[in-house]
Amino acid sequence: MQADTGATGATGVRGDSATASPPRVMPGTRAYARISIGLFFAGATTFSLLYCVQPLLPLLARDFAVDAAASSLALSFTTACLAVAIVCAPLAAENFGRLGLMFISLSAAALLDIAVAATHQWAVLLALRALEGVALGGVPAVAMAYIAEEMDPRGLGFSMGLYIAGTALGGMAGRICAGLLTQTFSWRIALLVLGAAGLAAAAAFIALMPRARHAGRASESRTGESRTEPPGRESPRGARPRHLQVWMGHLGSAPLRRLFAIGFLVMGAFVTVYNYLGFRLMAPPYGFDQRQLGLIFIIYLFGVGASSIAGALADRIGPQRVLCAGIAVAALGVATSLLQPLPWLLSGITIVTIGFFAAHAVASGWIGRLAAGHYGHASSLYLLAYYLGASLAGSAGGWFWGAGGWPLVAGFTLALLAAAFAASVGIAALHRAPTTAR
Repeated sequence: MQADTGATGATGVRGDSATASPPRVMPGTRAYARISIGLFFAGATTFSLLYCVQPLLPLLARDFAVDAAASSLALSFTTACLAVAIVCAPLAAENFGRLGLMFISLSAAALLDIAVAATHQWAVLLALRALEGVALGGVPAVAMAYIAEEMDPRGLGFSMGLYIAGTALGGMAGRICAGLLTQTFSWRIALLVLGAAGLAAAAAFIALMPRARHAGRASESRTGESRTEPPGRESPRGARPRHLQVWMGHLGSAPLRRLFAIGFLVMGAFVTVYNYLGFRLMAPPYGFDQRQLGLIFIIYLFGVGASSIAGALADRIGPQRVLCAGIAVAALGVATSLLQPLPWLLSGITIVTIGFFAAHAVASGWIGRLAAGHYGHASSLYLLAYYLGASLAGSAGGWFWGAGGWPLVAGFTLALLAAAFAASVGIAALHRAPTTAR
């Protein structure tokens, strides 16, 4: 299908087609609707399968006789392997194509989730969850690169915010469904159902996404000519050292390095809060059951709204202010969560969620602005840092929980957010001279 973008077609009929910018997808077109729905299924499925174990950590600790920090490895192993796999996604996309890679990733992860439901050994469960992270790595970086390359730059922040909102919905749905199904049946049945739903979503994704690609999509081009890079740049296809050169070029950019660090820190703080929130709420004086704990993740709806609003605000007033505000709001939420009454605790978690999703949406969109070309490589580095933060900080938070409960967990997360705020200050000045990977 040739998308209605208002630009020349993928074959380039203009006389200057060799140097023309790739056509971008405009909101309101048929292509925009199909792509948005397809990427919604991909993002929702990825984060549903990734985070469905988070509300189950207290039960996994009980059933497998491990402590809180060890139980968090069921999520940390997945996010760590996801982080590494994301870096390899640009290479894999060249062999399978972006659509093919995302479909294979989603299907494999769903099957592994079903396998997790059947295991009775802790080591095997961790190994399967690690493989699930490897499988899921084919989706996030490819999706973010697609948005940066395909969407009209005037609405890039909103487009990225919309995608992040979809991932938030998926993460919320996976957690809530896991909690409700576990309360009614068992955590094994919950993972089995979510795995089956993941297979159905993967089929819907591949059916919805347009088969033809715009000029900016080298991975779907069958002509052998790459058009993902700026005019005059050599295609990385078939030249693996070129990938390393591009990654090093991005790491040489000071503003990009700061955004990578911010991704690490804010995600580390956010996952730490939610990893050990369940342990706090299931203990006195709250005494939540698994159904109540799963329903807590309805709070993610606030993150869905915050992502879209923050992305649109970044387009209007600039990403610097919105990013700093998002991090500050998250820190306010952590401080509020220290209060004992349940309404105050839940209010604090809600504020954390709003601030995190606002900051993540803006940082993600800013990556697309700073990386003038090689979007997949820049996105993969950002997501590498992002998921390493989830893995390392998410597990380290268990030590603070064991040593002093929620006050120490809150102190740890506030330190991470303070470092993220410090890194965000001054990026605007560096952003005035965007860099391109060399």
